[in-house]
Amino acid sequence: MRLSSGLDLTVVRHGQSTANVAFAAAEAANRPGTGLVGRDRDIPLSPLGETQAGAVGRRLAGLPARRRPEVVICSPYRRARQTWRFAAAAADAAGVRLPPPLVDDRLRDRGMGELELLTRTAIEVRFPAEAARWRETDELRYRPPGGESLLDVGVRLAPLLAELRTSHAGRRLLLVAHDAVVIMLRHLIERLSLDELRAVVAAGPVANASFTSWTTVDGDDIPVLVEYDVVDHLRADPL
Repeated sequence: MRLSSGLDLTVVRHGQSTANVAFAAAEAANRPGTGLVGRDRDIPLSPLGETQAGAVGRRLAGLPARRRPEVVICSPYRRARQTWRFAAAAADAAGVRLPPPLVDDRLRDRGMGELELLTRTAIEVRFPAEAARWRETDELRYRPPGGESLLDVGVRLAPLLAELRTSHAGRRLLLVAHDAVVIMLRHLIERLSLDELRAVVAAGPVANASFTSWTTVDGDDIPVLVEYDVVDHLRADPL
């Protein structure tokens, strides 16, 4: 996948969600239930996630105008759209107007199908055969019933990157999305081998409200990774 010369791309993972909190609490207690109801796409930010999103906006507001995003595209999931809303509000309070977001369904989180919003412990209890299949399958290729593998996520992102190459060439672009999207964009943009991609996955999830960026250098039209999973703004933010 080649992006046109001059296209600078940044991806922000959404802030901490209520599901992130519920999953962590359930896993720490080794219990299957999270108390979550409804659909994954409707999960909102936690109070901390709202604060993290504000820090994202203040980081962007602190950039020189020539480095701020010109186009913003969000996942349709509630937590991603909320992240940009809180970020834009924080930037606006700092005197900087950020672009209104576009929404693209291809930036949605990895579909987990019948396993949506279930912890690994819950899957072991309710679907032991499926849990065993997951353990025995390459992590990049495991596709839950009715869901997607990580490689499937890459397949749906590839046409989006091709469109960005033509429709937003030469513009600073920011996406607000999810862990799986950030990881698979690295695979596509940097042309990571499957072994290299497995190493990225094994290193752990992308942090909430983190920045990952690619840019072109010296006229080369293949972007290079500038930063990955950066959260310095969360530690430095005065609020």
